[in-house]
Amino acid sequence: MKRKVTKAIFPVAGLGTRFLPATKSIPKEILTLVDRPLIQYAIDEARAAGIKEFIFVTSRGKSALEDYFDDAPELESSLRKANKTALLETLKATNMDSGAIAYVRQNRPLGLGHAVWCARRLVGNEPFAVILTDDVIAADKPCLAQMVEAYNETGGNVVAAMEVPHERTSSYGVLDIDEDMGAMVKVKGMVEKPKPEDAPSNLAVIGRYILTPNVMTNLNKKKEGAGGEIQLTDAIAEEIEAGNPVYGFRFRGQRYDCGTKAGFLQATVAFGLAREDLRDEFSDYLSEVMAMRTAAE
Repeated sequence: MKRKVTKAIFPVAGLGTRFLPATKSIPKEILTLVDRPLIQYAIDEARAAGIKEFIFVTSRGKSALEDYFDDAPELESSLRKANKTALLETLKATNMDSGAIAYVRQNRPLGLGHAVWCARRLVGNEPFAVILTDDVIAADKPCLAQMVEAYNETGGNVVAAMEVPHERTSSYGVLDIDEDMGAMVKVKGMVEKPKPEDAPSNLAVIGRYILTPNVMTNLNKKKEGAGGEIQLTDAIAEEIEAGNPVYGFRFRGQRYDCGTKAGFLQATVAFGLAREDLRDEFSDYLSEVMAMRTAAE
């Protein structure tokens, strides 16, 4: 009988150097799309998928990230006295129950696989999810919830996947497809950041995973992969070599790469236009900007 996926790992130890100088004192995961931090989008997605235990792999300088999920009694009291009920409910949604979040430290940046491995004792012998906060996915049904449904049907390891232009395969882990079943593909191999001419497909892994405890065992070997780092992709690929199932899942939704400035701006525009309280004013402004740009050209 398959065990339920109730634990999720959030690797948030990165320095966020692409967003300097903002990330000199603010963790990248606290940067906001409209009025919600990136980490809140990830937490909300995990909650919707039935996750009960949230494991953060952090590093120095991330105390603001930890504080974000604490109760704010003074602020709540102020909102209550001002009868700002809607804001109070919004604030309460950011609170986490005592004991629901655990923090472990990654002392050296040795790759995504190493970050996941740091949480091994908290995961134990259970399946677990991994969510990368840089990948924000807009979807009617949250991406991880879609994946949990697929996992409940197939078991094994499930990775979120999407088609990318062939010339961009060198930025992703890429799947070598054994059988294409539509939304699901059975995987016979995985290659980390291949050159376009060497890529086995253009179906790339993005930042959502449901993994078996065996993957953590593979990570325990601490094998160096691409870039001299311990790659999560390599540990998953070992499962294929061992004859254990690995599936790619074509999720339904729009992914935004908020680890890049362009992707972050694209997400900001998309989420801003999706808000009823902002859509009209923001849309009018964007139209004006484009009209001025066209006139200038």
